[in-house]
Amino acid sequence: MFIQKRTGLIIAGLLLVALVAVACAPAAAPTLAPTAAATTAATTAATTAPTTAATTAATTAATTAATTAPTTSATSASAGAPTTAATTANLSGQHVSVLGVWGSSELTAFQKVYGVWEKQTGGVVDWQGTRDLTAVLTTRVQGGNPPDIAILPNPALMQQLASQGHLIALDSFMNMNQVKTDYAPAWINLGSYQNKLYAIFYRAANKETVWYNPQAFTAGGYTVPKTWTEWMALANKMVADGKTPFSIAAENGAASGWPLTDWMSEIVLNNCGPTVYDQWVTHTIPWTDACIKQSFQLFGTILGTKGYVLGGGQGVDATNFVNGTYPMYTNPPTAYMDYLGSFAQGFITAQYPKLQAVTGYNFFPFPTINSQYAGSVTIGADVLVMMHDTPAVRSFMTYLAGAPAQETWAKLGGFIAVNRSVPLSAYPDPISKAVAQDLYTAKVSRFGAGDVMPAAMQQAWWKQMLLFAQNPSQVDATLNSLENSAKSIYK
Repeated sequence: MFIQKRTGLIIAGLLLVALVAVACAPAAAPTLAPTAAATTAATTAATTAPTTAATTAATTAATTAATTAPTTSATSASAGAPTTAATTANLSGQHVSVLGVWGSSELTAFQKVYGVWEKQTGGVVDWQGTRDLTAVLTTRVQGGNPPDIAILPNPALMQQLASQGHLIALDSFMNMNQVKTDYAPAWINLGSYQNKLYAIFYRAANKETVWYNPQAFTAGGYTVPKTWTEWMALANKMVADGKTPFSIAAENGAASGWPLTDWMSEIVLNNCGPTVYDQWVTHTIPWTDACIKQSFQLFGTILGTKGYVLGGGQGVDATNFVNGTYPMYTNPPTAYMDYLGSFAQGFITAQYPKLQAVTGYNFFPFPTINSQYAGSVTIGADVLVMMHDTPAVRSFMTYLAGAPAQETWAKLGGFIAVNRSVPLSAYPDPISKAVAQDLYTAKVSRFGAGDVMPAAMQQAWWKQMLLFAQNPSQVDATLNSLENSAKSIYK
């Protein structure tokens, strides 16, 4: 495995520090020379223990954080090798292999993005999709056949790959002045390892979104809830009316369970606040902590209350997370609310292209649990890394880092650009603008907990959540099992 037991502690500190006050003074530009080619890098794992500073950072960084809003208009590229457009050199017949997890409407959107580059340069993108990216990437690297570019699901994996020498330093060919114009310092810091830039964050996700059908709400006389208490009261009213309140779907192949850990991340941040959240992520406090237990009990109420969840626990574990976004829009609806990140918009519009934003489908922010932490948002982001160094790969990576490539997807919906030169006007509808604006103005934001935990802990959590969906009354047993796993993983 690429992610070693201690990596989560280090990465959590880096992520949480970088998320504080994103618009602060810019970081120094990387200046060191690039490492050797990724294909000749050592395969042994880094085993250095985290520094005290890295561990402490996770606890001291629990302050208000927010991402920087985009500029009102795209910024012009500076001189040199711009990150805003692919090279115009003739790359006819040159291939770039890309490995990632996207499928369905996400892949369709990305195909439109890279189709522009193919037309501009004559190059060809060879896409390989997988549900188990870590395992496939591990096998390919160990076999001496890594992809040219990998799209990673979390920054922890990027840091570990960089520490092992598997990645190409992007600052060896990108114009760093333009990179610093396009990306807030926090994102540059998150993509760096030992003062070299190894990753570009391509797509962010706002994970406070609860999707619903406004017309169905109106027909039922239902009001959007603002607090957890109001939410549970609404669910009870729906059940009394013979309706099913929640669609919850956790199936995703080898990664099954992550939608449930997203639920828990949002609940813990909103219930316990950023300080406890940071301590939980780094295992400074145990999984059996009182507030973590209370948070599991809150989610257990939803999972365990008769009539609340479409298909019950078995339905949760068996239903693909994409398909879980559909029940609100059938006629009649078979469920009324689905908590899933902002990327769900793309699934909804692909399945129901005639639905109108706001009137046909909409979202409401995750209801407040503790008023002290109202407006707290968990986030995610896709991470682009480069593993082979060729003119075509450089060109495509440069193109993806630029505003035009991200604007292309933003215009399709279900996408929040990390490149801050993408204007809000690029978002095609009020919902896309709203989810982006909510993320940019969040009072407190944290990466989803699983994305900053060690991979072994994340996977253990996925598995336990699938079991928890079947037996939501077993809070103590679930937490004890996770604590036992954490004791062996966080060493």
